[in-house]
Amino acid sequence: MGQQPSATVDAPSAPDALAPAAATSAQGRPLRGHLAGLDGLRALAIIAVVVFHLDPAWLPGGFLGVDVFFVISGFLITTLLVRERRSTGGVDLRGFWTRRARRLLPALLLVVPAAVLIARTVEADLLVGIRRQALGALTFSTNWLEIAGGSNYFAATSPQLFMNFWSLAVEEQFYLVWPLAMLGLLALHRRFALTEWLLASLVLGVGVASALKMALTYDAANPTRAYYGTDTHLFGLMLGAALAIVWTGPLRAYTTSSVWCSRRRWVIGGSAVTIAALLFLAGEEHAWTFSLGIPLVSLATAVLLLAAVERPGRLRTVLELPPLTWIGQRSYGIYLWHWPVILIIAQDIPTNAGTAPFVWTRVWAVVVTLALADLSYRFVETPVRRLGFRESGRRVLGAFAHLRSVRVRRVVAGAALAAALVLTAVLVTAPDRTSTQRTIEANQAKAAAPRKTEPAPTFSGTKSFTMPEGDEIDVFGDSMVVGSVPALEYYFPGIQIDARSNRQWSAGLSAVESAGDSLRRAVVLAFGTNAGTDPDTVEQILEEIGDDRMVVIVNLHADRLSRIDDDNAALERIADKHPNVALADWDAAVSAEDLQSDGIHPSLGGAHTYAATIRQAFADLSEKHTGKAVQLKELPRP
Repeated sequence: MGQQPSATVDAPSAPDALAPAAATSAQGRPLRGHLAGLDGLRALAIIAVVVFHLDPAWLPGGFLGVDVFFVISGFLITTLLVRERRSTGGVDLRGFWTRRARRLLPALLLVVPAAVLIARTVEADLLVGIRRQALGALTFSTNWLEIAGGSNYFAATSPQLFMNFWSLAVEEQFYLVWPLAMLGLLALHRRFALTEWLLASLVLGVGVASALKMALTYDAANPTRAYYGTDTHLFGLMLGAALAIVWTGPLRAYTTSSVWCSRRRWVIGGSAVTIAALLFLAGEEHAWTFSLGIPLVSLATAVLLLAAVERPGRLRTVLELPPLTWIGQRSYGIYLWHWPVILIIAQDIPTNAGTAPFVWTRVWAVVVTLALADLSYRFVETPVRRLGFRESGRRVLGAFAHLRSVRVRRVVAGAALAAALVLTAVLVTAPDRTSTQRTIEANQAKAAAPRKTEPAPTFSGTKSFTMPEGDEIDVFGDSMVVGSVPALEYYFPGIQIDARSNRQWSAGLSAVESAGDSLRRAVVLAFGTNAGTDPDTVEQILEEIGDDRMVVIVNLHADRLSRIDDDNAALERIADKHPNVALADWDAAVSAEDLQSDGIHPSLGGAHTYAATIRQAFADLSEKHTGKAVQLKELPRP
């Protein structure tokens, strides 16, 4: 999400064919130049986004709040441009871009250095790729830089400090280009007497083409290109712009027609229900979210937006409630701060999702975010927006010069210089890989060693459910196994491991098929972290292994992946269907201390928990079939 322009616009000085009538408050009183209800819409959108980032399981489609913002932005920016063009005969592009800079840059220039310095004191892993992120944030090119860098917005394995700035980049690119495009469209409108509906259709056509490109570009393994691309994520912006064109026309988007008046309540209710349903149902794991969900939430938002600005009513009354207005006015600061705050607090106070401590850390993140956003709004954003950069800078320097004590001035100047030097040092020395990546790379050679081509001598081909030794066990897995190689070899001496990062269940099937008759009598399967559970492929793997071998499937844990519960439920159903299969419940066994900074991969201690969980699953499977309890030797842990 990028910052939406203020809901206050300059009212036209005289009636105009392309200028809407003055808006009124929820009580019917005219408010000069105010588009009522939009701060409330903005508040609902930022609440959805924040809840999603706190825990995707709480609101799986909350990230669609960004598309609500896009519709608002397209509408307000186009309304500003149309009004200025019709009332003055032109558009002051320099003034337009200066106002956007005043609104956007002050808070941004505060958040980026502050978040970098604070993150460095908590966890260095948060600064991986920070130079690229800072460059993207300050040049409004985050989306394209992250696409080029291979980032994945929906991956929880490598959370980025400024991940959320991608949408800010999309909007700023829109702000840069759209005024020029609108000047051309308005020139065509005047020269050829084109109707507002034809202009709006041209604009909406661009949005539809963008939506189609998103659907065609979408890749389930990594939807970031389709989601981040300016070219693929224009539908909401163009829809808002098209709506502004017809609303500022003489027919007011037919909001005075008898059809609209008679069905208005039902249309508003249906739109509200549509948005609510999508926020709860349109998860990141569904392909239809990107092909259908985003256009639908944008269309429903456009209806609510139009209903809010065109006349007083219950909708506007709700959207104008003081708490929503307060949040909406600070939505830019909330959006900028909330994600860095969530990451920093999560690293400083590790917890597991679904626990009371986890909820309290999220509550604390919200409190900190609101406090920082309010301070930014009061003392940084508002002064610069009202006074401009030059006057704001002059007043800051004036306040510094008027400090009575020379010593205080020196301390302030020294602190500022020290902060700048430290920030530079942090950016220069920022790591290029997380500790998780370094651990995985260190273990990868062992995990990817060639398999022994002959069957293990301890497997006779006869079904047996006695507790397997290490040289009777094969492990096939992804980076979770790679990160646990030393612990697995410690718990199961002689174990054979075939694991690589970024593997999916389909790769597991290929690995098991390649193993053929060399498979040992006990097999561990650990996939799904990267792309979820594929029940059909899991069944194929089990069929290939056969029912004469013991099999343990390791389930998944990731605090930031909303699909985990569904994935684990599917794995449990599969394990229950096969007598020779047991489930290693890593998700239940893991604690916050068992995880690395990404919240997914095991730490040194967590790798031992991982191996111990697999060992217990084999013991349970053995006891289930032999009726004899397995006595497991307690092994010292680091």
